[in-house]
Amino acid sequence: MKSKSFLLFFLTSLFLIPFQAKSQDLDSLLAKSAEPQTVYATATFKSTRVVNGHSIERMKKNQLEFRVSHRFGELNTGSYNFWGLDQGTIHLALEYGLTDWLEVGIGRSTYEKTVDGFGKISLLRQSSGVSNMPIQLSYLLSTEYIGSKLNSNYTNGYSRSSYIQQILIARKFNDNLSIQLAPTYIHRNLVPTELDKNDLFSMGLGGRLKLSKRISLNIEYFYVYRANESALNSPNSGTTKYYNPLSIGVDIETGGHVFQIMLTNALAMREGGFIGKTTGSWSNAGVHLGFNISRVFSFTK
Repeated sequence: MKSKSFLLFFLTSLFLIPFQAKSQDLDSLLAKSAEPQTVYATATFKSTRVVNGHSIERMKKNQLEFRVSHRFGELNTGSYNFWGLDQGTIHLALEYGLTDWLEVGIGRSTYEKTVDGFGKISLLRQSSGVSNMPIQLSYLLSTEYIGSKLNSNYTNGYSRSSYIQQILIARKFNDNLSIQLAPTYIHRNLVPTELDKNDLFSMGLGGRLKLSKRISLNIEYFYVYRANESALNSPNSGTTKYYNPLSIGVDIETGGHVFQIMLTNALAMREGGFIGKTTGSWSNAGVHLGFNISRVFSFTK
């Protein structure tokens, strides 16, 4: 009788041990989840570009993005050019995440036969909870080399180069609204005329408004400060009149890639071009229909 009681006690103990272990694991998980945590903002923008300019977003470690950007001609060219659709400017880019906070990229554009390269470093991440940070902050450094032979003033490689520095400051206010500021400095080794300055300063403003689960409306504007703007834009200056770039686009997320379609008065798709050399004006339909297509490949095991 005693042996039967002992056997019953032994079997019951074996049966209860797993439940006791699971109960302890559950208690530890509940205790851990109850502890204060840091929650980071994600998907402030759906793409690494707001429209033309960089967004706060970047490729994660071991992710490669292949980007195709296209701009048609100006709408005001009329039916002969099929309202700009007969013309096209293309920019191709490869962008790679070396780490979760550092992205590098190279690109090639038919606009001025330009080759460009950049690095984007994430310095601050928006977060709440234990660590509270109200903004995201990144630093962008890029260089551009103009390969076009049409301008005889470009006598050497030095004169063809430009350098861009940009600070990206963004905040995701809620699931539907994100805003970004982009103070920008551009140094051009060669400028069109003596009235132009080698150093150019600009302030960019971008925003994203989520319309549905996969669609958002993006707006981007760069105010370009020109010290001699009145002289540059006078009828007798003999120089090209430049405008501040304004772009309105729609982001459509379709699984493996993001499709962006936009209207913009800027033809170039790199900072040294669309910030300093935009010649189209919204007032006379000097705008371009365009699109960006990006495809992301992951090399993480």
